[in-house]
Amino acid sequence: MCSGTCYGYLGRVGQEPLRCAGALIIDDEGRIFVQRRSPERKLFPNTWDIVGGHVEPGESVDEALRREVEEETGWRISVVLGPVGEFSYTGDDGQDRVEQDFLVRVDGNLDRPRLEKGKHTEWRWITEADLDLLDEPTSIREIVIAGFATARLFGFAGSAGKD
Repeated sequence: MCSGTCYGYLGRVGQEPLRCAGALIIDDEGRIFVQRRSPERKLFPNTWDIVGGHVEPGESVDEALRREVEEETGWRISVVLGPVGEFSYTGDDGQDRVEQDFLVRVDGNLDRPRLEKGKHTEWRWITEADLDLLDEPTSIREIVIAGFATARLFGFAGSAGKD
């Protein structure tokens, strides 16, 4: 499986899987934040993605999660609501990855994320009614569906959409 969240390093045969952390950021209306990777990215170019990335050496998954949210959006995690799932996959580079994804709330202006220049080109808040947007070769859609299911466990009824 692959969410497109983790990218970058080239793997070696016999190397342990890279650890990754992903944030499914949810707003007061029960929408989940997604961003489009730039077409210049080596892995999963021009695809929709959640916020996240590799766990750096010496860093915990929680530390990586918080760092990635701030680097990719300018927001700060206010609370980690709970785990969404763990996903294992092999990236386009042949490197195995294990990604842990979490449902989170953030502090900051949710109408003005600060996307990482050169890494992401656009962003959206989506509801379950918007899932067709995530027609990607990665399994980002599956991860976001799991995020909405987790959101309902925390009382976010708005995740079904308000069309």
